[in-house]
Amino acid sequence: MNAYKNNIYTYLGGTRQYQVPMYQRTYSWKHEQCARLWDDIVDLHRTGREGHFIGSIVRIEEPSKAGYQLAMIIDGQQRLTTLTLLLIALRDYASSKSDCGVNPDQITDTLLLNKYEAGNKKYRLLLTQSDRDSLIKIVEGAVDSNSPKSRVLGNYFFFKEKIENLEINPIHLYESIGKLQIVDIALDRQYDEPQAIFESLNSTGVDLKDSDLIRNYLLMGLNIPEQEEIYNNIWRPTEVLFDYDHQSELLDNFFRDYLTMKLGRIANKNKVYKEFVVYHKSSGLKIHDLCQDIRKFAEYYTNMCFEKSEDSVLKSLYGEINAIRMEVVYPFLLKAHNDCDKKIITIEELRKIIRLCVSYVLRRAVCDLPSNSLNKIFAAMNNAIRPDDYLNSVKAFFILMDSNKEFPNDSKFIETFLTRDIYNMNRCLYILKKLENWDNRAVVSLEDLTIEHILPQNPTRSSDWVRALDDNLKKVQEKYLHTIGNLTLTAYNSEMSNSSFSEKLSVKGGFRQSALRLNSYVVEQADWGESQIKERAKQLSEIAKKVWPYPTLTEAELEPYRKQEKTVTEYTLEYYKWNDVNRELFNKLDVRILNLDICVKREYKKNYIAYKMDTNFVDVEILKKKLRLTINMKFDEVYDPNGICQNASNIKTQGNGDVGLYLESLHQLDDVMEIIKQSYRLQAEE
Repeated sequence: MNAYKNNIYTYLGGTRQYQVPMYQRTYSWKHEQCARLWDDIVDLHRTGREGHFIGSIVRIEEPSKAGYQLAMIIDGQQRLTTLTLLLIALRDYASSKSDCGVNPDQITDTLLLNKYEAGNKKYRLLLTQSDRDSLIKIVEGAVDSNSPKSRVLGNYFFFKEKIENLEINPIHLYESIGKLQIVDIALDRQYDEPQAIFESLNSTGVDLKDSDLIRNYLLMGLNIPEQEEIYNNIWRPTEVLFDYDHQSELLDNFFRDYLTMKLGRIANKNKVYKEFVVYHKSSGLKIHDLCQDIRKFAEYYTNMCFEKSEDSVLKSLYGEINAIRMEVVYPFLLKAHNDCDKKIITIEELRKIIRLCVSYVLRRAVCDLPSNSLNKIFAAMNNAIRPDDYLNSVKAFFILMDSNKEFPNDSKFIETFLTRDIYNMNRCLYILKKLENWDNRAVVSLEDLTIEHILPQNPTRSSDWVRALDDNLKKVQEKYLHTIGNLTLTAYNSEMSNSSFSEKLSVKGGFRQSALRLNSYVVEQADWGESQIKERAKQLSEIAKKVWPYPTLTEAELEPYRKQEKTVTEYTLEYYKWNDVNRELFNKLDVRILNLDICVKREYKKNYIAYKMDTNFVDVEILKKKLRLTINMKFDEVYDPNGICQNASNIKTQGNGDVGLYLESLHQLDDVMEIIKQSYRLQAEE
């Protein structure tokens, strides 16, 4: 590796052509970053300073023929492209203002083109992908109103406008650009590791996304023909799958979910790139094969995200996944889709599995059970699948989950469904639409419908409602207003508003004119109150059980999985020696620890009770008058402002970890929990 200090004119001069490899991200600087560069240049002139450092540009020299040098830019393309756009804008201004003191031909011949080369070789800078054509058109002065919009073109016009406003004299601008200093870092493939150097650089431009880093990692070490083959035939078609709003964010999410599926655990959100590199090195996959694998799973992923499928049932199920925002299921469903393609399961079994996942998330939401660790549950599901009994193993996984991760059964689900405030759930509209179209061969389009309260939210504005419900009005409204029995769909919400029940039945677009099955019971009623709301809720709850079913297995089918569960636990809570003091301390502590996360597992061991995510984060020993806790952390890592911890690294304890402390009084519980949370967070982040 060689490093040289240069100004930008020296860097762009000579016979070298700079190319941005096709695997690099497209040009991404916004007006904000261009304005900052512009201000630096103007300030350079006003202060009279002799130079201003703008960062480094890293290149790899490629083998080339005599008289033509090719360098691939692996870092710094954003600032180099931006400076080139500024120079073109200055050249074009000088071409139209011959007396401005700047020679436009000099800029073209020494900084933009190599006039002794032909074709693409004549351009000093060649960008990647679609940006290449945009920059060539600007260099050639071929921009017109029909030119496709791009960030390259937008920033060219940004600088053009800045120059035309004469904030700085053009000749002073040209001189100040020449004072911009860079560090030119030249790498040799034979001796240097471009990827390692690239990762260590601190760019002052737009931060690279995980997907950018992964792409660079996979393609940077290949020779140019291999790069072009994989990029054109595999990688770019993969990126095109994500060509929607928020592409880079979605692509990053995909790589995290892809890794979660492959690893069988949640990939750390802040370490996706590093975990990907480790996965690749341990997998033994060749770059080409790994890219093919990514391409395959990206198609499954985007089909779910954008609801694409030739199978109408799957397409509808993808819509449900998105409607209730259950992206946490993606890692598990990536595997399920792949297993379907491999004929391990049928497409009908895939549909049933997705329905169960939707039911699990929806039932937990209705029952107001925590959702913060559903991603860990679905990640663990991959490890519980039996390929020879696939669907049943999924059902058994759901049925046998611990109480804090439970799949609410029909009894619990219906009990809550009847009385829950459904209206203020963010899934309310989805629930009503599913109830309407359940088992309906002629599916009704519900796009323009909104939620309607049959008993209105402001019934006191109607004397008919006041008379009809009399003294019960306030009670009925408080108890049933937002429950499922009082909610329906309509396209005439504003017309109905706080109208009386009889008016809601007969008004234009009212319930009697509605073709919705949701309203079939409503139109049969002469009035509307507590008994009608309860009866309708009961009817809808019977449909809800079928729409979001509970998994069913016979005892014989479940037995093999029960045996698996039984082998995990040898001891029970009653095994330990309890008294009034230690039992009260434990009960309070136990609730607080389990409430940290639905994925926290409690396991009874011979000498202690363990609480764990993937591994133990705190172990509790039951002593006569107190509890001894071992925290699974290094002693020098723990934050202990109250001084309640002991260094247990050289003490023989029953638990795991180097931090020990005692719980002797409920007054200590909050302080003890603050220590436990530190260990829990370390595990949760991993």
